[in-house]
Amino acid sequence: MKIIDLRSDTVTRPAQGMYDAMMSAPVGDDVYGEDETVNALELAAAELLGKEAGLFLSSGTQSNLVSLLTHCGRGDEFIVGDQYHIYLSEAGGASVLGGLACCVLATDDHGGLQPEQVIASIKDDDPHLAISRVLCLENTVHGMVQKTEQIRTLAEAASSRGLAVHFDGARLLNAAVALDEPAANIVAPVDTVSLCLSKGLGAPVGTVLCGPADFIRSARRQRKLLGGGMRQAGILAACGLYALEHHVERLAEDHANARLLADGLSSIESLRVTSETNMVFVVPPVDAHTNLRAHLIGLGIRVGPEKPAIRMVTHLDISRGDIECVIDSVIAYFQK
Repeated sequence: MKIIDLRSDTVTRPAQGMYDAMMSAPVGDDVYGEDETVNALELAAAELLGKEAGLFLSSGTQSNLVSLLTHCGRGDEFIVGDQYHIYLSEAGGASVLGGLACCVLATDDHGGLQPEQVIASIKDDDPHLAISRVLCLENTVHGMVQKTEQIRTLAEAASSRGLAVHFDGARLLNAAVALDEPAANIVAPVDTVSLCLSKGLGAPVGTVLCGPADFIRSARRQRKLLGGGMRQAGILAACGLYALEHHVERLAEDHANARLLADGLSSIESLRVTSETNMVFVVPPVDAHTNLRAHLIGLGIRVGPEKPAIRMVTHLDISRGDIECVIDSVIAYFQK
């Protein structure tokens, strides 16, 4: 049985070109700064995002944590949206390991924040209060694109009050492709950016944290503190370089497949379907949720357990034919 895995774009497998790049990658001891391929990846990511320097880390979660530990001291506070990965899905690492307070702001229906919210949340210089140090933004948010002007307005609001701005760009390049503008334009107003390589870009592992050169030097210490120093990491970095060279523009294919899936499922009256970029959210009738998932899984179509909306994520291992198969399978379920 063929497996069509729509749970996430994290399930992608390395392309043959990535395997070839791994096999031929020049390597060295990255803790000593001697791995040529890691150095090349860090430089390429920084140039792509318009930042001075980059640091290769094992994951987006580690990158976000290293960034917060570098921006903040114990007892400081970061401000973040209530639907953002840093708050929802990183095991509270900034608080557990960094001793940081978290100020959570309600996001709107499109995953956005308002500058008035940010300004109102920034603490006065009062010994009773945590010191607000950094605003955390994200793009995309559950597949939803945050407009460049909105990012700029939020960043300026934070910067005007002396806060740094960290940007979780796990799917930044999906946003850049959807907006048809360079990623560097989107993140120009922010200080630091985490660029994930292992989602839509299809690398097996890794994120690059980008920002000012002096910040990255300090971040390297925090990576070491967290046990994140790697040795001959070029065999992994080579996949990231391959992804940046070959897999950015093709993200548009994932978006087109998601639109095809959303349009096909929207023909079923009992479903409520929404979609942006490479994510499709399907809300079936409450009494059909469990049985619909079981039906799809029985056919080799893997979807996540989320409720009330079932999330389906397109990626480079999903073809147009796979999308048509999923649409037919859902239609068949509701015709029974």
